[in-house]
Amino acid sequence: MARPDYTYLYDHACERKGGEKALKALLPKTATKKHLRGLGSDRYLAEFTRKIFQSGFVWRVVDKKWPQFEEVFWEFDVERLLMMPDDMVERKAKDPAIIRNFSKVKTVRDNAMMIDDTERREHRGFGEFVADWPADDVIGLWLYLKKRGSRLGGNTGPYALRTLGVDTFLLTQDVEGFLRSQDIVDSGITTQRALKATQAYFNDLREQSGKSLAELSRIISFCHGPNRVR
Repeated sequence: MARPDYTYLYDHACERKGGEKALKALLPKTATKKHLRGLGSDRYLAEFTRKIFQSGFVWRVVDKKWPQFEEVFWEFDVERLLMMPDDMVERKAKDPAIIRNFSKVKTVRDNAMMIDDTERREHRGFGEFVADWPADDVIGLWLYLKKRGSRLGGNTGPYALRTLGVDTFLLTQDVEGFLRSQDIVDSGITTQRALKATQAYFNDLREQSGKSLAELSRIISFCHGPNRVR
């Protein structure tokens, strides 16, 4: 079964979204390597935490309370959070200013430790570590966050990376549906086999088009499912 090439995907997405101009307006932007390197470790930790709390919850509620999250967790100062004793973690988990979920609150300190450990081992800032990760193996970064971080598996880590501006595709329902319809994925979506096949397909499309993984991901999502132009 021949896999759809970039030209087919782009034309099909344009057709479904009302033309080339409309499609281009819907494509996501990615950050420069310079921007990602310059982001402090506190901003990476903050976004990881935001996505963890948004997972399985109403996103707008988390966003509404976010200023209080920043205050309660000292603007996600990694060094300060590393010194939090267990009893303080418990007290913060009961603070009505934020969403009271002890298992998720614990991840703040856990992921601060992951960021600190990474910086110590790599001898560079966490932003540099992320920025320098090769785009043709972005699933490797996903797996790193899943293995070494706390509750950053599934779509949580990838969604956080995308929000931060990292060039990554996303395994949304429409993207997964497309990949399965083309027999690119025929197993669990998070298996090593599925992830490697998906990465290989996106790498091929990027070579054909010069587009970012994020743009390609959005284009593919427009080619599958009930998302035609209104």
